[in-house]
Amino acid sequence: MDTRNQPVQRSISCDVESGASTRKLIHRSPTKSPRRSLSVIDENSKRNPTAVRVVDGSEGLNSSRTLGGLLSSWGSLVWRKTSGGSGGLALYEDEPSASLVASYFRGFTLPGPVEVEQSNTTTGKANLGVVLGVYLPTIQHIFGVIMFLRFFWIVGIMGVPQSFAMVLLCCLCTFLTCISMSAIATNGVVESGGSYFMISRNLGPEFGTAVGVLFYLANAVSVAMYLVGSVEVILLYIFPSITIGGPEVLQDTGLVGMMTNNIRIYASALLLIVFIIVAMGIRFVQLFAPVSLFCVIVSVLSIYAGGIQKAIDPTAGKSVCMLNDHLLRMDAYVPVGVDTSDVCAYCRHSSPQLIASFCPNDTCDAEFQSGDLRCVSAFPGFLSEAITSNMASSYMEQDEANPGVPATKSREVYQDLTTSFFILLAINFPAVTGIMTGSNMSGDLKDPQKSIPVGTIGAQLTTSFVYLSLVIVLGSSITGPVLRDKYGQSLGGGMVVAELAWPSPWILLIGSFMSSFGAALQCLCSAPRLLQSIAKDNVIPALQPFSAVTSRNEPIRGLLVTVLIVECAILIGGIDHIAPIVDLLFLMCYAFVNLICALHSLLGAPNWRPRFRFYHWFFSLIGAFICFFIMFSTHWDFATLSLCLCLTIYKYVEWKGAKKEWGDGIRGLALTTAQYSLMKIEDKDPHPKNWRPQLLLLTKPNDADDVDEQYNMNMFHLASQLKAGKGLAVAVSFLEGDAMCASDQQRAEEVKQRMKNDMTEADLRGFAVTMVYNESQLAGSLSTLIQSVGIGGLRPNTIMVGWPYWQKHDGNEPEYWSFLDRIHRGAAMNMCLIVPKGLIDFPLPHHQLSGFIDVWWILLDGGLLLLLSFLLKQHKVWRGCQLRLFAVAQEWDNSIKMKEDLQKFVYQLRIDASVMVVELTGSEVSAYAYQRTLQMEERSKYISELHLSPKETQALPQLLLEKHRKSKQDLTKSPSSELSPLSAPRRIAEGKRSLLNQDDQRIANNRTTTPKIHLTVENHDVKGDSDTETLRGFDFGNSDVSGDETAKTSETLFTPAQGKKTKAERMKRLDREKAKKMHTAVRLNQKVLEYSKDSQLVVLNLPRPPRTRVGLQNYMEYLETLTEKLPRVLLVRGTGKEVITMYS
Repeated sequence: MDTRNQPVQRSISCDVESGASTRKLIHRSPTKSPRRSLSVIDENSKRNPTAVRVVDGSEGLNSSRTLGGLLSSWGSLVWRKTSGGSGGLALYEDEPSASLVASYFRGFTLPGPVEVEQSNTTTGKANLGVVLGVYLPTIQHIFGVIMFLRFFWIVGIMGVPQSFAMVLLCCLCTFLTCISMSAIATNGVVESGGSYFMISRNLGPEFGTAVGVLFYLANAVSVAMYLVGSVEVILLYIFPSITIGGPEVLQDTGLVGMMTNNIRIYASALLLIVFIIVAMGIRFVQLFAPVSLFCVIVSVLSIYAGGIQKAIDPTAGKSVCMLNDHLLRMDAYVPVGVDTSDVCAYCRHSSPQLIASFCPNDTCDAEFQSGDLRCVSAFPGFLSEAITSNMASSYMEQDEANPGVPATKSREVYQDLTTSFFILLAINFPAVTGIMTGSNMSGDLKDPQKSIPVGTIGAQLTTSFVYLSLVIVLGSSITGPVLRDKYGQSLGGGMVVAELAWPSPWILLIGSFMSSFGAALQCLCSAPRLLQSIAKDNVIPALQPFSAVTSRNEPIRGLLVTVLIVECAILIGGIDHIAPIVDLLFLMCYAFVNLICALHSLLGAPNWRPRFRFYHWFFSLIGAFICFFIMFSTHWDFATLSLCLCLTIYKYVEWKGAKKEWGDGIRGLALTTAQYSLMKIEDKDPHPKNWRPQLLLLTKPNDADDVDEQYNMNMFHLASQLKAGKGLAVAVSFLEGDAMCASDQQRAEEVKQRMKNDMTEADLRGFAVTMVYNESQLAGSLSTLIQSVGIGGLRPNTIMVGWPYWQKHDGNEPEYWSFLDRIHRGAAMNMCLIVPKGLIDFPLPHHQLSGFIDVWWILLDGGLLLLLSFLLKQHKVWRGCQLRLFAVAQEWDNSIKMKEDLQKFVYQLRIDASVMVVELTGSEVSAYAYQRTLQMEERSKYISELHLSPKETQALPQLLLEKHRKSKQDLTKSPSSELSPLSAPRRIAEGKRSLLNQDDQRIANNRTTTPKIHLTVENHDVKGDSDTETLRGFDFGNSDVSGDETAKTSETLFTPAQGKKTKAERMKRLDREKAKKMHTAVRLNQKVLEYSKDSQLVVLNLPRPPRTRVGLQNYMEYLETLTEKLPRVLLVRGTGKEVITMYS
């Protein structure tokens, strides 16, 4: 009865059909699951009635307890169990610490701050773009009080050339800082805290907290500067009548002057108003922002419009009165309460007001009597010679009317401050700050990694153009003496730049006040939140109380302490005294931002992968140098105090603060220093940001032949190409001998020196080690080496073992047992493994490849495959190759969703790679896989039944290695191999590369020719044991064993019916789990060949080696099947710990 088509549930059967007879070989108990079958028929079944039909009714391979589904929260990875088996990936189901990539992306969620996720689900994310999210807010912050109240005065004092150079220096500083900040901001996700988070996570808790505190103080002191500017606009230009002491005290701006006291009083009152608005909530602050921004933009445009209007009609502007080169105050020659539209009518020697000013006791000043008294236009326009007269600088001491000429304060315009290039530089620099506004708004941006660089650099270039062009506009439109009139006394107390504006000076007056007041609101709103972020990190225990927020998420405690700091800054006095303090605090932050970028670029940390590419460490160093230059050239005493404050906070955090590991650049730098670094690094796993492959290279004995030498050199070249991460490299060579023997010591030293020379030639910086061992020490030497190599945190974490370069092994070749023993011990000791196959064909340093590097990501091993591929692409050899990432999906996976999530994941990792998802269907074990498994089983059985005692059988790999320690030259010369109780048959060939794989050849022949089963029966006298049959047709092929007295070999030709019977018996004994793993290797190899046959390199997960040595030979069969016909393969196995991260 033919049972081929009967539905047998949960069964696997192998039917050998011969005529009408059918025999079921394997049957398992039925279950309720439906049966799925796959029929495999020999292509030659038409010519040969003997055919093999394999029916697999299982739903998949063993149900695996794999962990999948990544749930992210605050950057931590939380795993959840998923149901279902591993299907067609049984080869990888033994991983205890890693799940399949397919399982990972079933539950993939982009990590981010909890606040952002809650905002997305409740109130909705703002999703601002480049213009509204970064560009316009940054412009609003940069255009502030200094531009309206001091910039024209600075141009008049310094002259056009020097003021242009000074503004260019400031803009260059902020431009280079913008580039560095853009690189840092795009190197991962920026969480809450904005600029502080970015600085602290890259500088470390000590320096990061110190700079963060300085950045907080800079924002707090800026509030005071903006409030003082607002009060100055009100008292000087809008409501001068409310000044305590009258308008005559407006220039009494000394430390205890009456005007200074007015500023302190009114600024404190304005601070109270600002505090109430901010305490009401950020919503009220945001309502004021659009109004302030509109006023700022209109005010800037009115200045350009006024310059054009004055060029068209030079008489449209006001006039001033000058005596020789002295600019007179308007109240010195114009009576109070008269119309000031025609001041020239009063600028005469006969003017009663002038006579009263210059002739108080009927004795007139000689200069007044003989001097040139004239009325000149204050705003002659572009077409005049004003720019020529404004080329020279006019630095003056306090109370001087002209350089070196003391002023008569009652009638002449004078300077209330001693001026110099660097003093004016310190006053002007706050006008270009505010470039970090975009990074502070990262939580409200739709795409921060795109918006922050484009918006910030765009805003900086726009404001730089405005400032540089304003130097030309002001210098060519306004006469020099009027430009140097800081408080507009020659114009009757009007703001000089406001009088230039068109159509009305009130546009600029209102715009300057709104700009200053709005900036004060923004800074007082952001400073407490910055303090709350610092306190929330719990680095400084004393700041812990300020981490609390109200029910409306308002940091009220931080707001109170910030108001107290602002009040202390207000008590300093005017803008000219507060601005240098703001300079130093911001410059300190900008300097460290540039140092961060330079540090990461020079160290070349693997985690340094910013999406913004237009940066260079040299420009970052220039930016840091400019920052420190401005600090020490303007106020070296304040700069020293700021550095001491930063160092004090650093030492306090180091001594008292909580220990934090943020994967920062300082820790990366510590890995490259000497004893100090070793003392700083703890002996534990590094943060994923600082993880890099620290290589332990297990080389061939370097005193062998030319093939070994080329093999080692290619391994060094590959290691050098991987060293873009600049990690540790230790090359080890094992030499058999006596460590106590002088000659062996000398030989070991020669080999070590030769290895050093080879490493130098390969541009591989590291250490060379030779291990001398005797016959019984090799296994112990390798284990001891792995455990003891390195010191502290500077120890290898990755073992590189080259694939044996003979074409195929016999099952007993010592080179193969050495290879298997190394990867087995490396995996057992929790080391990452890199196994390059085809090392002889790997590229040399002068090669430049183009094509593809294909990464087949099957196991979630912590991202080691992606990291190594990224590091390879940094080298010039592989730089021309494109990276392709293949993820293996199973039947029940959503391939489209997996690809979409994988693309998002790779984008967040800042790795440029194309993503493909390959579906691995057909979990039924094929006949070809059964056939390969059968060959593997027969070979293992042959090895296990050698003349060995149980103890020797258990230590078989090492015994074979020690007993067959003949050079390969001897093997190729020997005509035959002898069998002994501790040896196994060995192939004989004309050279190392002439060992042929007869098994693969016979398998190929079986597909195209009529199967004939040849069996070789070898009779061994093993103490009464039955004879052992070795199946040539499915194992070794043509055996090289001949002429042995203890092994008599004869060949018998069987008929197909007899062959089918023998094969059926072996099928019945076949381990089904091994067949599944072989099927996985076959199917994956087919897929890899289909997509990556012509790729320059295939990077593939290395399956877990067996926990015991019993299955090592089978494991080698899986690897050979998996990598069959692939010229260059990099098999990689991680430990399951994360080595790559999407965070900055």
